[in-house]
Formats: sequence, C-alpha cells, structure tokens
Amino acid sequence: MNALVRALFTAVALALLAGAFFLYTRPDFMVQMVNQLWSCF
Repeated sequence: MNALVRALFTAVALALLAGAFFLYTRPDFMVQMVNQLWSCF
C-alpha cells in the first residue's frame, strides 16, 4: 500500500510539473491570468 501511495504522489507531482511547463510555453495565457488577477484589486 505504501508503494501505491508513493506512486500516486509521484504521478500527481509529475502532472503538476508538466502543467507548469506547458503554461510557461504559453506566455499570452500567463499575461491574461495576471491581468485577470490584477483586475480583482
């Protein structure tokens, strides 16, 4: 069971890293997100 939890945690961590890498390849998306966040203030 411990190995299963560790494998699941590793898979989630890799998915988050892949998502962050994908967002860095799309700078227009990042600018849009920052503009939406800034408009809240």
